[in-house]
Amino acid sequence: MNCLYYLAPTLDSTHRISDDLHAAGIEDFYLHVVSKDESGLKNEHIHSSNYLETHDIVRDGLIGAALGFLAGLAGAALLMYFEPMGPGIPNVVYLFVVFVATMFGAWEGGLAGIGSKNKKLAKFQHDIDAGRYLILIYARRGKGAAVRAMMRAKHPEADLVAMDRNYFNPFSAVRKRARVARRQEARAQQLLQKN
Repeated sequence: MNCLYYLAPTLDSTHRISDDLHAAGIEDFYLHVVSKDESGLKNEHIHSSNYLETHDIVRDGLIGAALGFLAGLAGAALLMYFEPMGPGIPNVVYLFVVFVATMFGAWEGGLAGIGSKNKKLAKFQHDIDAGRYLILIYARRGKGAAVRAMMRAKHPEADLVAMDRNYFNPFSAVRKRARVARRQEARAQQLLQKN
């Protein structure tokens, strides 16, 4: 699944884009809008982004879980080496130490993620603060070219500013529109010309 990032200039334009994407078969689950005007989105019945998309809860939670797992392994190794409760500690105790440390790390990481904005969306924060609307479109394989062609034909005012292979992978990098995007646009043009 690819995530296409478009910047639209106005709420009316965003509404028309949303309607056209719905007509093209993109459901609300695969269409999210990030804006400083949340009430405007709600009044226009446009699907706004959720907390998991605008904050780094998942990314920081996974990092915290990994660090907690490593700390749990170190704690279990120290417990095994020093035997503070004497020899013969059951193996389940070591597993419990690793499990508790991992869960604690995930919890702490999630709390840290609540306080930080999503790293992928930070690149567009200036535009969002300026009143533009960031539209996230999750296109399944094969539909991305059709969505880009429809957006180019019906909504030239919206700029394709970035693409991401999979939005849900918190560690993937957002590719700014560059030669990769131009290459994909050229492929889409070739497909349209063949049909």
